[in-house]
Amino acid sequence: MLHHIPNALCVLRMLMAIPVALLLARGRFDVTLIVFGIAAITDGLDGFLAKRFHWTSELGKALDPLADKILLVTAFITLAWVNRAPDGAPLIPIWIVVPVVARDVVITVGAIIYVNTVGPLTEARPTIISKLNTLFQIAYILAIVATAALGVTWSILIAVLSTIVVVTTISSGIDYVATYTQRAITISKSRRDGPVA
Repeated sequence: MLHHIPNALCVLRMLMAIPVALLLARGRFDVTLIVFGIAAITDGLDGFLAKRFHWTSELGKALDPLADKILLVTAFITLAWVNRAPDGAPLIPIWIVVPVVARDVVITVGAIIYVNTVGPLTEARPTIISKLNTLFQIAYILAIVATAALGVTWSILIAVLSTIVVVTTISSGIDYVATYTQRAITISKSRRDGPVA
């Protein structure tokens, strides 16, 4: 039973996207900070448990990035379209949300195409740039929510994090596309050439 804990944490993280969206929509940034913080902790905890006790599974490898996408995209979209700063501007500008959402859409569509034309993503692993991107997206959301909850101004921190988020988002998206396009070409070529006698 214990080996299911990482997967359960992933599912919990997915479900926490619902209260995060509702709390943000109601302007409850203080509670959102706690809920999103707990969700962020589960992201690190499930990975630690899976590696430490070898509680890994193919299901877990799929659930972990999916849980991150659901939670983060929900937070980005809600903060951009629902919440507003005192001056009326969105708490997260559209130019940050667009690449974040576009990256996940491209990766998801690409994965569907890959599975249907090449085969299962048996060797799919998050890259270092992808892990960094997730880390900085979480840090950015926490910083944005904290500024609203605590009434503080972290202009420099927000500016630095927003830049890093956009750079790592675009870089990881390009990396995924390039990696799996090359892999698809290699597999297709090997199938066309057939086994070497």
